[in-house]
Amino acid sequence: MGYYSDNYNETVKSVLGELDKALGAVEPETVEKFVQAVLEADQVYFVGVGRVLLSLQAICKRLAHLGIKTHYVGEITEPAITDKDLLIVGSGSGGSLFPLGIAKKAHGIGAKIVHIGSNPNSEMKDLCEFMVRIPVRTKNYLEDEIDSVQPMTSLFEQSLLLFGDVVAKMIIDERKIDMKSLWRYHANLE
Repeated sequence: MGYYSDNYNETVKSVLGELDKALGAVEPETVEKFVQAVLEADQVYFVGVGRVLLSLQAICKRLAHLGIKTHYVGEITEPAITDKDLLIVGSGSGGSLFPLGIAKKAHGIGAKIVHIGSNPNSEMKDLCEFMVRIPVRTKNYLEDEIDSVQPMTSLFEQSLLLFGDVVAKMIIDERKIDMKSLWRYHANLE
């Protein structure tokens, strides 16, 4: 055959193995705090850049399907954030310019801030209530980060997306939400 057909299954196993290791390294106590913060907030805002933003937008949409008021920073209909709201910052390094600047602004307003990332010693630590650490390879190459065979920060972006889906599933299970009832929140102009 060819290179891609010969190597596809092994590459899938490698990527899924990394995801299992990464998600398994998240501290369950921070997951509990994360869900409580999401459910207690009037509105939940997300900020990130690049592929991290795409993962956060997917989480934002999934939580909206659960009836939670969500927004991502920069959307055209984004309302003002208040001290009753939550900002979730996605940044592996914790030092990306735009998310860090938005976190500083939200902190000044009094919003609660949670950082999902890998670097526990970034500038973000002084702004956040707590951090959900997904300890995977970032541009910082910290000693305790889980290494990856994937390019750049793919493992963080994938782990972030799956973390959001895992949390949504846990909320559904804990609240005993009927899956069919979720469709009432799904876009219907399609």
